[in-house]
Amino acid sequence: MKILLDARLLFSGVHTGIEEYTLNLFSKLFEIDEKNRYQIFTNGWHTFKLPRAWRKIPSVNWGVPNRLLDVSFRLLSFPKVDRLARADLYFSPHFNLLKFTSRARRIITIHDLSFVRFPLFFPRGKRLWHAAQDVRHQVERACHLIAVSEATKQDLISLWNVPKENISMIHSGISPRYQALPSHDFILTRFRVEKNLTKPFMLYVGTIEPRKNVLGALEAFHLLKRKPAYRDFGFVVAGRLGWLYGDVVKAFRESPYRNTIRFWGPASKEDVLMLYNTAAVFVYPSFYEGFGFPPLEAQACGCPVVASTGGSLPEVLGASALLADPHRSDKLAEAIDVVLSRNGEAERLRIAGFANIARFSWETAARKTLACFESVRKQ
Repeated sequence: MKILLDARLLFSGVHTGIEEYTLNLFSKLFEIDEKNRYQIFTNGWHTFKLPRAWRKIPSVNWGVPNRLLDVSFRLLSFPKVDRLARADLYFSPHFNLLKFTSRARRIITIHDLSFVRFPLFFPRGKRLWHAAQDVRHQVERACHLIAVSEATKQDLISLWNVPKENISMIHSGISPRYQALPSHDFILTRFRVEKNLTKPFMLYVGTIEPRKNVLGALEAFHLLKRKPAYRDFGFVVAGRLGWLYGDVVKAFRESPYRNTIRFWGPASKEDVLMLYNTAAVFVYPSFYEGFGFPPLEAQACGCPVVASTGGSLPEVLGASALLADPHRSDKLAEAIDVVLSRNGEAERLRIAGFANIARFSWETAARKTLACFESVRKQ
């Protein structure tokens, strides 16, 4: 079977959970699948260095800016992908537009429906982009869907009436680069000293945007700082500025504890690994997640996790983390305090986190995805 993999989103210039999913899943498919033939759709003008293992895979690049291609797909229904890149199956790791001459066999991975559940978390331009992508119509035209969590699957069923038999729930995996380092590792020790991270701190990793509820984490941090025990406690926020981040920046500037808050900015993969291994607790107060990579990555590095009850987080974390209502910053602060002050709690969560991440493997995800491909082929 010849399968076209749509890798266009890798050329967007940003790296989020969806790009992480695409890179890791495609790499594992190429590694374990000796039966099917693949072709990669890599259209776009942005430069992106494909992984070395991908370079032996034939690729298609029309050399057209993806935004212009989206406009052509939307307004002109042109070009027809199956005329220019013939395949037996088309797999989209995200709902980027594709147009076909007929009802081609296409599988789409849906990561979340946050833009349906919480449209006000997105600026007008992003809401217009979602509308232009005509996601619901794409979902209805697809021959099958992959949901990265049971929460996302249930959203597809309840919000868009997708028949449950048309959806396969396949959890994402966690990259093996996230691992616990020895506390006295030389590189880790040097990182602490060079980055002035010798005092305990809580950590957030992710985009700074309303849905992620960084403002709630800041409010919880303020509540903790009022206690004498947290006088030297810090907060590191690592991630790029997304949209509608103004309230977070304003709260930081007005904070009486801003000298203990550090906005790291976009962090390299190496820095993120070091931060996970250095933090006293990882905090993820998101209002809604379709899956949620960062708390699992933190667990893989041995960092205890406090997260919200938003979306899929109770599903992927279970009892391996302390969960709090994202609308209650006081409850979030209480959970952080329990991790840091209750005897043995941090170590209990550390051990539970290691046990939890064993459930999430890219090889398992790839094999289940291959089974999904095969099932569609037989239809």
